[in-house]
Amino acid sequence: MPSETVLITGASSGIGRELARCFAADGSSLMLVARREDLLLELSREIASRYGVKAQILVKDLIRPEAAQEIAGELARAGVTVDVLVNNAGFGARGMFSSLALDRQMHMVQVNMAAMTELARRFLPGMIERGRGGVLNVASTAAFQPGPLMSVYYATKVYVLHLSEGLVEELSGTGVTVTCLCPGPTITEFAGEAQMEGTRLFSMGGMNAAEVARAGHDGFRAGKAIVVPGLRNKLTAFSVRFGPRAVVRKMVKALHQ
Repeated sequence: MPSETVLITGASSGIGRELARCFAADGSSLMLVARREDLLLELSREIASRYGVKAQILVKDLIRPEAAQEIAGELARAGVTVDVLVNNAGFGARGMFSSLALDRQMHMVQVNMAAMTELARRFLPGMIERGRGGVLNVASTAAFQPGPLMSVYYATKVYVLHLSEGLVEELSGTGVTVTCLCPGPTITEFAGEAQMEGTRLFSMGGMNAAEVARAGHDGFRAGKAIVVPGLRNKLTAFSVRFGPRAVVRKMVKALHQ
């Protein structure tokens, strides 16, 4: 594998942290992006010690609309070429659309959709010019159905999946690949931040972040368009295609209670 630099957003914990370890094991240099400097520094030191690769950090909050431009600008000034972009940053919130704080929901749109779109648009042209590289977008099994009581989160993940699939075809033959990772319930900080702990969905258990990250990493390396890790998640994503949408909506709502 040629030398590459991998930019990972949301790298400080959960799936992003495990993806960083996966790419570091390949010998890739890393650019780790997240809000929490202490956790980024801890991960950077671990990766340098364990894998012997460079892991630099960028402390950025993608809630800020200017963050993606700042990331691209700082890397350009430092002479860093991004070969692989991992759009992992994202969060959810449970509750009635009409009751959840407006700024919380708009921040979700910014992080889950706008920031990842801008980062992909800024780094893809260089990958296409070089004829190699790729994008790994992290969506969710939420992308396969509507999500009452998490309506905005589910809608953002539909966007991530559809954007990814569109780019797969646009980039065919360029040497650049796009993969969309769609995990189901995963044991990370997500459930607590989204107030999902204690819901029926998470009471059934979930995969660990390392398993999900390995599936996403391996699928990306294999050039797969969509990766749904875990048999239960695959069955869920497949089965909702055949159920009446009114029934699917009610089932998902029940899982969020």
